[in-house]
Amino acid sequence: MQVELEERFQEFVRARWSRLVRTAYLLTGDVHHAEDLTQTALAKAYRSWRRIARSDNPEAYVRRMLVTCNSDRFRKRRVAEALTAAPPERVGQDDPAGRLSERGSLMAGLALLPARQRAVVVLRYWEDLSETEVAEVLGCSTGTVKSQASKGLAKLRTYPGLAPSRTVSGREGGGR
Repeated sequence: MQVELEERFQEFVRARWSRLVRTAYLLTGDVHHAEDLTQTALAKAYRSWRRIARSDNPEAYVRRMLVTCNSDRFRKRRVAEALTAAPPERVGQDDPAGRLSERGSLMAGLALLPARQRAVVVLRYWEDLSETEVAEVLGCSTGTVKSQASKGLAKLRTYPGLAPSRTVSGREGGGR
């Protein structure tokens, strides 16, 4: 039984590694922190995998762990993070930002958002989770998700370098 459970965990990690690291990168703004954060969350998930595997959505559970581990980084160390304005570009087939020229500006704009707003914007608009799913991941109400998304998007719209006719959600003109 233990071997089968471990194989299922390894399969989960292989299938979801890239997506989890991408989410962690958007939360941290640094590739190395993102990989460390993902490994930390997966190590915690491994210890509880028997319970997590029985849940309806193990990926959502691990994503929640990712956000929590990111918050814990700041609580434990109280170290000021200095996110860079120009992250390293990684061109690939699965580049979710679409326009490489706007990617640096988007990452810089995300880096300026408070952690909760950044988490909401990343999960809601980059990971394309519903408001309810984001609320579950962050452990808050859907009203909090809506207000944090609104505030975060408003700040991003004023950030120089981001095209004024585009929003993070990709819709034209800033409509909802």
